[in-house]
Amino acid sequence: MGQEFYLTGYFYAAVFLAVGAVVVLGGLIASLLLAPRGHKTREKLRAYESGEEPVGTAWVQFPVRFYIFALLFVVFDVEAIFLFAWATRFGQLGVVGLVEMAIFILVLVAGLVYAWRKGVLKWT
Repeated sequence: MGQEFYLTGYFYAAVFLAVGAVVVLGGLIASLLLAPRGHKTREKLRAYESGEEPVGTAWVQFPVRFYIFALLFVVFDVEAIFLFAWATRFGQLGVVGLVEMAIFILVLVAGLVYAWRKGVLKWT
């Protein structure tokens, strides 16, 4: 009985992967069959954005500080997710959970102070 139950999990995983592969391949085949095929004219290949003519080239280099600012946003956004999950289970975690979260927040505050001192949070 134990061996059969053990193999059942692999069967479900294989079925899940097979169904996923069929859905992906079906989407690819459908796009090949249903996609319009026409002549590519200069007008069709022109860049179009909200009815405005593009000005300049699309290859603009953004300063690195924008990427670092975005990464910091993601880090603190994920921190908020962990805090909400921790808050829902706070009663069950007790003092150990409180100490672990305090250490987690201290590490993140140290990272924030470091970024602040490096001037990463200055937008201009």
